[in-house]
Amino acid sequence: MDALVCLLQLLLLLLTLPLHLMALLGCWQPLCKAYFPYLMAVLTAKGNRKMERKKQELFGQINRLTGASGKVALLELGCGTGANFQFYPAGCRITCLDPNPHFEKFLTKSMAENRHLQYEQFVVASGEDMRQVADSSMDVVVSTLVLCSVQSPRRVLQEVKRVLRPGGLFLFWEHVAEPRGSWAFLWQQVVEPTWKHIGDGCCLTRETWKDLESAQFSHLQMEQQPPPFKWLPVGPHIMGKAAGSPTFCPPTARAVPCRFPLFP
Repeated sequence: MDALVCLLQLLLLLLTLPLHLMALLGCWQPLCKAYFPYLMAVLTAKGNRKMERKKQELFGQINRLTGASGKVALLELGCGTGANFQFYPAGCRITCLDPNPHFEKFLTKSMAENRHLQYEQFVVASGEDMRQVADSSMDVVVSTLVLCSVQSPRRVLQEVKRVLRPGGLFLFWEHVAEPRGSWAFLWQQVVEPTWKHIGDGCCLTRETWKDLESAQFSHLQMEQQPPPFKWLPVGPHIMGKAAGSPTFCPPTARAVPCRFPLFP
């Protein structure tokens, strides 16, 4: 199987040789950073229509964190074009973080379309190093389709735990690898080296549920969702919530990682 993957990867590399040469010469990354927000604007708009009900369910949990002030401090990692803004309840004070500065004009447009939110700032930084965000300063941290493209998911999750207030929530929606040994997983392996360039570092074969389990959140729940676009090589999605403090755990909950039953 490994030999077949290598052979197919080589064939795909030859078919996309100009792209790989541009990446090798350092020409591709600046171009990708510039065009990627436009691509995401199209895909996220279509994705929202397909995932609307589930996103409402996921982000509807923010309402219970609204205190007497009616405000919730929310940090969105890899905020992109602001596609999630329409699902956030009124009173959210949004801090947006993304390593790509080209997303800012899309964020400005999204904020203008979602006047029920309060826009705090746009931080150009990676999720692995959020030093511009203070410890225990956020009620909610959101990550949707982000952990696939960061360099170290585990470092990002440690940063999430650092910035969350006691009792705060981490809400996530990520695409993950297909089951090992399946033809779909083989296809992901074949496409991944090229896909990383097209998708600004996006990895197709990450078993992100393992990173979530090993992050030692006090409480963790997740479930599998089908991908919104069957024609893309991204695999199944997982959505869920986690808490970095035992404050979130109900009395009967055990402060241990929750096994994701649909994967071995």
